[in-house]
Amino acid sequence: MRTATDAAAVTAELTTVPAHERVALVDPRFVGHVHALRLALTDPRFTAAAVRGALSVQPEARTALVRAVTATAATARTLGHGSGAPAAAPGTGAVPAVGNPGQAVRVGATEVAETDASARGAAGAATAGAVGTAAPDRVADAPTADGVTAAHSRVDDLAAALDAEGVTVHRPELGVLVADVPADAEARAAARDAVAAVDDERVRLRSAVKARDGFFTTYCISPYSRYIARWCARRGLTPNQVTTASLLTALIAAACAATGTRPGFVSAGVLLIASFVLDCTDGQLARYSLQYSTLGAWLDATFDRAKEYAYYAGLALGAARADGGGDDVWALALGAMVLQTCRHVVDFAFNEANHDATGNTSPTAALSGRLDSVGWTVWVRRMIVLPIGERWAMIAVLTAVTTPRITFYVLLIGCALAACYTTSGRVLRSLTRRAKRTDRAAHALAELADSGPLAELVAKAAPRKASSYLAPLSAALGAAAVLAGTAAAGFGSWVPVGCAVLYAVLAGVAVAAPLKGPLDWLVPPLFRAAEYGTILVLAAYAEVNGALPAAFGLVAAVAYHHYDTVYRIRGGTGAPPRRLVRAIGGHEGRTVVVTAAAALLHHQNQGFTIALTALAAVLALAVLIESIRFWVSSGAPAVHDETGEPA
Repeated sequence: MRTATDAAAVTAELTTVPAHERVALVDPRFVGHVHALRLALTDPRFTAAAVRGALSVQPEARTALVRAVTATAATARTLGHGSGAPAAAPGTGAVPAVGNPGQAVRVGATEVAETDASARGAAGAATAGAVGTAAPDRVADAPTADGVTAAHSRVDDLAAALDAEGVTVHRPELGVLVADVPADAEARAAARDAVAAVDDERVRLRSAVKARDGFFTTYCISPYSRYIARWCARRGLTPNQVTTASLLTALIAAACAATGTRPGFVSAGVLLIASFVLDCTDGQLARYSLQYSTLGAWLDATFDRAKEYAYYAGLALGAARADGGGDDVWALALGAMVLQTCRHVVDFAFNEANHDATGNTSPTAALSGRLDSVGWTVWVRRMIVLPIGERWAMIAVLTAVTTPRITFYVLLIGCALAACYTTSGRVLRSLTRRAKRTDRAAHALAELADSGPLAELVAKAAPRKASSYLAPLSAALGAAAVLAGTAAAGFGSWVPVGCAVLYAVLAGVAVAAPLKGPLDWLVPPLFRAAEYGTILVLAAYAEVNGALPAAFGLVAAVAYHHYDTVYRIRGGTGAPPRRLVRAIGGHEGRTVVVTAAAALLHHQNQGFTIALTALAAVLALAVLIESIRFWVSSGAPAVHDETGEPA
């Protein structure tokens, strides 16, 4: 911690802080809850953040902060306020009131020691290290001018100056939390009383839970997982470590399911629920300790899919080894993965197409809002979509008490009904919505489409007509052609190859459109359904040993690439490099290759299985290398899923 008495001293202190470190300025008269100060000083998602009397700035805004310090000092001199710091309250040592009397609260690499006997009511719940590992690296007391009105703070002037400079200053919602710069002894006493009246640790725990989540998660997991999150925080565990523990638990659950025994199935169900508890805990730990990162958001999202799909594979292996004769359910497992992935792409594409649209009104959306105002309809509508909590609970219970085949039947029926409900509702919203979609949204949809060289070639030659429905119509016709042709012709025919070529042409026509129409968000999920569905149909018709497990691996590799694309776009970093997308063929190129392999290798006993396995291995290697390289070295700003939308 550093204490500065004027603008020159603040500027000098800032120059001593390494360029890569975050800095914070706190008014020495600050009184408030520790968590209020924590929200302003430690959240890594924002370039600058402030509450009353406290401001933090990331390295990229350091130059703007120095200019703001100089400008506010000049303004103070012009107004005759002077530039010195006010006299601190007796015994304060110019230290903000954050913590118990005599207690050290670590803030990054510094310690703030509370010695002010007059501030004994301020934020009593803090413990050493409670501010968290994401805390700023330096804290400097900001100067305040002599002669200002009692409640005025120069730190607040600096925050306003940063806003004027074009640096967006995040001001967190404090609710019942207190952050104040008292005017005098009477105001300080009132602030102390307000602090003492609210337990900020309870507020912190409550805010660690998503405001919007599924019924099962809200009532069966979060009431105790938040305390697990706090336990993890106090022992220095990070959200990414908890995410990894959740993945390992789910993989062990899949291995138990693969045994094919009833004890194995029961153990698998219990471990799957345990994995979900940890999955909730990692997000709550991130909110509790404000440890947000782009890497963490990506790990949380991709590991969720990896856990679920690995569990499907475990069930399929267990069914084949079950007592009383094996049961081949690989087609059901692959179908569940295809359906679940397509559902997610519908969610992602719809949100990307509409989240920044202007004039975004719809009678259907208004009706949905009215339904959300009635308590019981909110939970019914959240449960209908079968979010991850309800879905995993259902899978766990069915695994323990029934067979893998019944588990997959129920899962497929439930997910199909949920997909129909959500997709039809979004189609109605889109058709009744008067909205102007942006170029950014159109670009995001084009990246989600994952078009390869064949579609790009057609798109360059196709007329770029601004028809409202050309893109989804072309995509739907292409998907229908390749799926119907493949299903009708069967394995070994060249008809699917011709249908795949037609699909590639129609896909090119679809992405040649501007992608700003009301239903253009349907293009990416239609492409996913066409590619994944074609692989599923060919592998199921092949009746070759190992074809369906190989197809499962291929779809898993391609789905990983598509989820990777989604979370790069969500993180504001854009899709994977075009060279990678072209190298792995794009959705239409892979569809042509798989149909051609089926036609060429149908006479060979294991030829198609070997081809699918090799293609899966090559694709997985290519996308994993690029993905890991990007996420480990990414300089993207920290993000966190605060939408509350259950996946």
